[in-house]
Amino acid sequence: MIALLDYDSGNIRSVEKALRRVGAEVHRTRTAEGMRGAQGVVLPGVGAFDDCIHALQRQELLEGVRNWIAEGRPFLGICVGYQALFDRSEEFNSCALGLGILRGPVVRFQPTAEEPRLKIPQIGWNQIELTRPDCPLYRGIPDGSWFYFVHSFHPRPEDSSVIATRTTYGMPFASSVWRDNVFATQFHPEKSQENGLRLLGNFVEIAARS
Repeated sequence: MIALLDYDSGNIRSVEKALRRVGAEVHRTRTAEGMRGAQGVVLPGVGAFDDCIHALQRQELLEGVRNWIAEGRPFLGICVGYQALFDRSEEFNSCALGLGILRGPVVRFQPTAEEPRLKIPQIGWNQIELTRPDCPLYRGIPDGSWFYFVHSFHPRPEDSSVIATRTTYGMPFASSVWRDNVFATQFHPEKSQENGLRLLGNFVEIAARS
């Protein structure tokens, strides 16, 4: 069973539908108590970093996620659910502290000399470069595969060894990470058709083996 954390994130129905499509039993929960008995936890997200953190705090899910990860149990963060793993965000003069599971800030895309008119946010399909081909989340997903992104900000991990994939948009950035039981993607697998379903299916298998 996969516990899907429900904190009024706008895309939770899409994530639930995609997880069920790959064969997962899904339990939506708004409390840490609802994570009990799950094999894996998924934290989806759209919108602002602070809104996500504050909602998780109100529902006492913030500490629940920390405890889940500390116990070595499989966790998948998506989009803002990925960014929440880090220390802090530059978004809208954010003052909320992230989970601090991974060190580093969440920063805004900036135009570059090569692309001075870079469109922000990035909305649409982009490719991934597998920097950790051994990452079990990408089993059966070739290097250069396409995934769907919607974001203006992205994490900048202090420890580059956690970066599972990179993607270039103006400049290379960490489009997903992996450390032990923690997996997270900036892109939306639930909107990424076959590749996204394969990735979610891989996570469900990882959770089932845990």
